[in-house]
Amino acid sequence: MGTKSPLVVKPKTGSKVYHQISPESARWEYLSFEAREMSKDETWEWDTQENEMVIVLLSGNFRVESEKGNWETLNGRTDVFSGVAHTLYLPRHTKFRLKATSDALDIAYGWCKADEDFPAKFVTPEETPVVIFGGDNATRQFNDLVPPGFGCHSIVVREVYTPSGNWSSFPAHKHDERILAEDGTVLEPIQEETYFYKFQKPEAYAIQQVYTKDRSLDEIARPRHNDVVMIPRGFHPVVAEHGFHCYYLNFLAGTDQCLANTTDPDHEWIYDSWTSKDKRLPLVTAEMNK
Repeated sequence: MGTKSPLVVKPKTGSKVYHQISPESARWEYLSFEAREMSKDETWEWDTQENEMVIVLLSGNFRVESEKGNWETLNGRTDVFSGVAHTLYLPRHTKFRLKATSDALDIAYGWCKADEDFPAKFVTPEETPVVIFGGDNATRQFNDLVPPGFGCHSIVVREVYTPSGNWSSFPAHKHDERILAEDGTVLEPIQEETYFYKFQKPEAYAIQQVYTKDRSLDEIARPRHNDVVMIPRGFHPVVAEHGFHCYYLNFLAGTDQCLANTTDPDHEWIYDSWTSKDKRLPLVTAEMNK
């Protein structure tokens, strides 16, 4: 008999805001995450208050008006497998109004406390860095929406495409204790993370393990379409079910705006073992956006 992992959050039914994850509900400190569906001409108003926020376009198009600027997506994607995201970064103390300009709109957004101000920034698919990382059947595609050095306080955002049967977030790594080099370089931050999954077919799934070396945390999750897996600590590798490509959107927030991490020492050797890249990648490009 299967048991449901406490780290898996299922989407709400009958609600426009189909995910709501807060520090209180997740029992962590930094990161909040939501996902929202909207109909054409529907509007959403928000005040970032003491937080920085990142809005990611999953499908459709929107227009945003604020005192920090106005932005509009004109070539949004049909779904996450049909192009690259538009990304909007908003600093603290920003009041905005977002309007759906397509028949249906799907967005995800995350926020965290910030103690300084940065300029608002709108990143189009054509401007988004795309990286093919890993090797062999651990090759995957990163679209770096808010990478290290972006110009923000601590939030990091990346969408990842893992081809059918491949491993991702691998070799297994963690970011749950702050470790500094002698020169002050961050070798590992404390970061909380959400994995927001999407698949092309409802029967598809991925398998994700979340574990610590002492196994005080040792969970196996089977996320399906629109599920979120919360990563409070520990190593967290993923494998995509054979026959189905896997998409997940990562939001991270914590002590530092970086992607430094510590690899599970049992897996360190794997970095030197790869001999080729998966030729199925990239799965999506900016040219696919309409």
